[in-house]
Amino acid sequence: MLEIHLLTLFPEAVESYLQASILGRAQASEKLKVHVLDFRRFTTDKHNSVDDRPFGGGPGMVLKPEPIFAAIEWVEQEFGLCKKILLTPAGEPFRQKHAVEFATEERLLLLCGRYEGFDERIRLGIDWTEISLGDFVLCGGELPALAVIEASARLIEGVLGDEQSAVEESFTNPHLLDHPHYTRPVEFRGMEVPEILRTGNHPKVAAWRQQQAILRTSQRRPDLGPDNAD
Repeated sequence: MLEIHLLTLFPEAVESYLQASILGRAQASEKLKVHVLDFRRFTTDKHNSVDDRPFGGGPGMVLKPEPIFAAIEWVEQEFGLCKKILLTPAGEPFRQKHAVEFATEERLLLLCGRYEGFDERIRLGIDWTEISLGDFVLCGGELPALAVIEASARLIEGVLGDEQSAVEESFTNPHLLDHPHYTRPVEFRGMEVPEILRTGNHPKVAAWRQQQAILRTSQRRPDLGPDNAD
């Protein structure tokens, strides 16, 4: 079982998603366990302050180090050491290879930032794997955290109904997008399912799918070619 601790100021923003569909079934079958922790619980002042104005001036508010350090220390005392993931625009772009790695861990901890950012001592004082969902800025780390959790959890054995689903898809071969998919009806608004997919000739179908994956990748994501691999 993969155990995940998600630190956020807005548990209500993630809890319903974590209980839905595949993630919900994975938790029901005890292949995944996600603990959502509001780190505001670890404030010590009467106002329960988790942020303050930045030194040096500037807009916005900055997350304070004290409640976050206290929350992480409590988690690791109660549950054990975690691989710690910091969701930040300054992190390494999230790739399928990260999901593969995270799926093999015993315990993950993800920190969702908010506001203008976090005190730099949070980054310096803790051993993080820093992850970014892409070159854009969100209001917080909750959506990136859910993306990391889902991408990782679906790779755990038994989570998906068909284990081949996690094998035959985009980025599993790190240099290719997935091939096109079709289902019934055979014809829809003048568009037909390719004849090769209706032949029952599995070697020819596999060859067609490989060819289509290569073509799609070259057209849409040439940056994924082997020469551009990480």
